[in-house]
Amino acid sequence: MFTSIIIPTLNEEKIIDELLDSLTSLKGDFEIIIADGGSADRTVSLAQNRDLPVVEAPPGRGSQMNVGANIARGEVLLFLHADTRLPENALSEIEKCLSNYRICGGNFSLIFGGDSPEARLLTIIYPFLRLGGMCYGDSAIFVRRQTFVALAGYRDYPLFEDCDFYRRMKRCGKVIRLPLFAVTSSRRFEGRFIRTFALWSLLQILYWLGADPHLLNRLYQPIR
Repeated sequence: MFTSIIIPTLNEEKIIDELLDSLTSLKGDFEIIIADGGSADRTVSLAQNRDLPVVEAPPGRGSQMNVGANIARGEVLLFLHADTRLPENALSEIEKCLSNYRICGGNFSLIFGGDSPEARLLTIIYPFLRLGGMCYGDSAIFVRRQTFVALAGYRDYPLFEDCDFYRRMKRCGKVIRLPLFAVTSSRRFEGRFIRTFALWSLLQILYWLGADPHLLNRLYQPIR
């Protein structure tokens, strides 16, 4: 089962080489597509130096991932944030999962890397967010291509495009959270946990209540 790993990027020169190195350990048949939202640093050139396809897209993870998906060749689309690292057997476990035709996609369990207090707290808190049916893009969402096409991809939301897509995906079939752990970064919370988490919690509640993601994005700007 051929998988297209689509990575939305914006000014990720500090971590992109390490990310791409980590993907070389994956077992299985896959391609990597960089969907860049207008980086002003060396993100694009570093990816091109690795002979990877880079597509330009309007900034915003949803639009970037849609543009990347448009050129993808895989039967499976795996959307990977630049600061998330997959386990070595990620692709084989996805293939095993999707051998059940009733399953249309899913995501990974998640831990936050490092020994900082922020990382430890987020690792504890994250499972409780799933109890509310939420799923974020840092957990590496994967989906059958045919399901992605049927859903017309991600909506053009500046925020919570991942939660919206995951919720719509669940209407197309069974969705699985794999017991494998992806590792992501707590960099957005480092040194400002209380303020950032409080604002993020407020935004999440407002989203649950039906607030427009475009409006919520104005509040989100200070913690990006």
